[in-house]
Amino acid sequence: MTSDFSYIACDTREYQSGKTKSKVTKNVEKGLKRILIIAAVIMAAELIWLFVISPFIPFSTVDVQSFAGFERADILRLAGIEETSSYMSTNVKDAQQKLSTNILVESATVIKRFPDKLSIFLVPRKAVALTLGVSGTKQTPLCVDRHGMFFKTAQASSSETAALPIISGIEAPQVNMRLPASLVPLVESISVIGDNSPELLAAVSEIRIERKTLDGFELVLYPVHSSIKVRVENNLTEDVLRFMLLMLNVFETSQTKPEEIDFRSGMGSYKIKEQS
Repeated sequence: MTSDFSYIACDTREYQSGKTKSKVTKNVEKGLKRILIIAAVIMAAELIWLFVISPFIPFSTVDVQSFAGFERADILRLAGIEETSSYMSTNVKDAQQKLSTNILVESATVIKRFPDKLSIFLVPRKAVALTLGVSGTKQTPLCVDRHGMFFKTAQASSSETAALPIISGIEAPQVNMRLPASLVPLVESISVIGDNSPELLAAVSEIRIERKTLDGFELVLYPVHSSIKVRVENNLTEDVLRFMLLMLNVFETSQTKPEEIDFRSGMGSYKIKEQS
């Protein structure tokens, strides 16, 4: 009898222990399920906030990199950016096109950063030469950039344009006009020379465009420190300017000076001034 009771007691304890473990396991599983459900709800809420709500909230940061003469408020107004503008409501290409309509802007870049940041970068036009326009009865110096655009009136006291050559022989230039397509390579060449060898460009005070009888044009250069004119083809290069300065130095101490040096053939030929 004693032995049988022992077996029964042992079986009862094992059954109760198994039942307790099963209950604990179920509680753990329920706890994990609750945690997963809560985590899923939180993640879903964050995703909804990030991808559904945030893009429609006004920009928290609007960074504008501009230049003197074009204020932040004017930039945002032209680009169509308002206090209520958001990531979803802003069309980047449209904003860039609007900003590019300003005559002082060479290029505009607008970048949206998800979900609520906006950056605007503006590159101003840079004068590479001057030309003389007519305002009423007075001649007014106009700035021309490397694309051939006359974009503003040059200020007399500006250091930006002090050393730039004047391009003459252009018919009735005005602000917001472009050079003819055939003359754009000339200002592009002037821009390259100004960037690479500004001292060479500073040696020329005027570049006159002279039309050929049949087609095309040639250039007459007026050096700063010499009365001798230099005639070249329509391709202005650093080598041409170096050769020009070399020839002028040769004649600087000479008693007989030419009226003009002609480089159109690739070699310097010249005419001697007639005696009065």
